[in-house]
Amino acid sequence: MKPKQHLAAAALALSLVTPAAHSHEAWLLPSSTVLSSPGYVTFDGAVSNDIFYFNYRPMVMRDNLAITAPDGSPLQPESLLQGKLRTVFDLHLQTPGTYRVALASASVMASWKENGETKRWRGTAAEMEGKVPAAAEELVIREGSSRIETFVTVGRPTEAKPTGSGLELVPVTHPNDLYVGDPATFAFTANGKPAANLEVTVIHAGTRYRDQLEKLTLVTDAEGRVTHTWQAPGMYYLKASVDGMSETRKNVERRLSYVATLEVLAQ
Repeated sequence: MKPKQHLAAAALALSLVTPAAHSHEAWLLPSSTVLSSPGYVTFDGAVSNDIFYFNYRPMVMRDNLAITAPDGSPLQPESLLQGKLRTVFDLHLQTPGTYRVALASASVMASWKENGETKRWRGTAAEMEGKVPAAAEELVIREGSSRIETFVTVGRPTEAKPTGSGLELVPVTHPNDLYVGDPATFAFTANGKPAANLEVTVIHAGTRYRDQLEKLTLVTDAEGRVTHTWQAPGMYYLKASVDGMSETRKNVERRLSYVATLEVLAQ
């Protein structure tokens, strides 16, 4: 993007639960996605209007950073530091296999009228009972789920198991086994069910140096799958979202969003 475009984009508002398509994007960027032996990987987390470039604000990481080791056990980051434009942390990968690094959040927002006054509440689905009157006047309930993640593998890739919550990428082709000229297939699920007819956007890194995003839009089939053949190596930003009514709660609007950072290697 050109400087004037940066200024215009910076004026747009950001929602981490519902990232805007042409303004600020939230992402995690690992220094490496494939290691031949155990070692350290450092990560950057930021919100910016140029993908993988620090020009807006840092990623806020509190209790929503989840790092999963190949055996399913949780790991803690090292040297976590939030700066003015980015958040950084290190991760010591000590055993072979695939590590899943994610920022995941889920919340419920409600508004209603009570004695002519607008009331609002926000929290988790588990906390809502008793806090929000089910028969309230003009009751509106919205639930949101956001997942921002990346994958790193030491040695041979291992299975990256989905959580079954929110919108997720379920690897068919392993996310650390992507090569130029090879087709890759990903499946997407919404709360564990295939996300059919889902629009998946893929953007190559380097948007700062292009006048156009050059984004690619793929649409999942009835099984929630998309297949794409990579044309160039490098880092890629992938995102998708689902809007509509909740399948598990009556009269509840929902929005599920998903973002992943992937690396495509040369043959």
